[in-house]
Amino acid sequence: MNEWREQFRIDPVPPLLQSGDEALIYYVRRDLLGEEPGPVAQLWGLPGAQKILKKQLLDGSWPRSGEQRHPAINYGLIETWRWFRFLVEQYGFTSEHEGARRAAEFLFACQTEEGDFRGILANQYATYYTGAILALLIQAGYADDLRVERCFQWLLRMRQSDGGWSIPMITHKLDRETQYRLSSEMAEPLQPDRSKPFSHNATGMILRAFATHPEYRHCEAARTAAGLLKSRFFQPDAYTSYQDAGYWLRFEYPFWWNNLVAVLDSLSRIGLPKSDEQIRKALDWLVAHQQANGLWKVSYAVTDQVEKDTQKVRTMKSWISLAICRVFRRLYTQARKDGG
Repeated sequence: MNEWREQFRIDPVPPLLQSGDEALIYYVRRDLLGEEPGPVAQLWGLPGAQKILKKQLLDGSWPRSGEQRHPAINYGLIETWRWFRFLVEQYGFTSEHEGARRAAEFLFACQTEEGDFRGILANQYATYYTGAILALLIQAGYADDLRVERCFQWLLRMRQSDGGWSIPMITHKLDRETQYRLSSEMAEPLQPDRSKPFSHNATGMILRAFATHPEYRHCEAARTAAGLLKSRFFQPDAYTSYQDAGYWLRFEYPFWWNNLVAVLDSLSRIGLPKSDEQIRKALDWLVAHQQANGLWKVSYAVTDQVEKDTQKVRTMKSWISLAICRVFRRLYTQARKDGG
């Protein structure tokens, strides 16, 4: 049962249990130790969750602080995505909670007839955010909702010819000024140039939705995209947006941008085995970069070598480490089921 823990030089479970974070300890006991700590709803009343809920507006969204410079951008959608991540990923909120239902309905209200979630790039297609938002809604209990199905069908139609995804606007040769204008004004959405290669950053965010869904994680499109993603580990993206290879090594939890831990979480859910050469390379990298305290840093990018010792950073390190442990446990548990 503990084979996955034996892969590390230092057992990461004890420091996670000593974190003092009630929500994190709940998941350590449930997801890593296989215990039954009770219903996840017990986390909904924790101070951190209540602090987030106090800022929620009546329409289910969260307000944006500061200037809202572009009227065509739906800042409420951005902020709702931002805070819904914490409620779902850290506190386990589902549609059984009124606040989560109102947040989900606000997100669905931003869904177009085509099926995507529109407004973060004004009227341009935001494939990457659409996938990431969809993943949260599935986790919150909306897997069987017809609006979720409509979104999946849109994502499948938006693939590049190679089977991955990009952000449609960046597949065209546009100068920065034009990109900025199109993503902040109500211009007609650009269709992707499907002959251009996939973006691993966009594909990684989109694949979360497929990996989270109990049926779509097994579809051919998910397996194809998974194969493309793992072929790009530690390499620069095909496009200038978040192109530096260092972005693979900038971690965060709840997940936002594409990175190595977020992708491994998806690939392990989809069912790729630990014996896969590229998966093994990624796992070996994580083992080699575990810190002496048993946890992992927030960033290993060359430009981010100095890590501040703040409470926020310490908390983030614990949640990132939990995500890494979930990947290892999932992969080694799957190996036993498969007879490996």
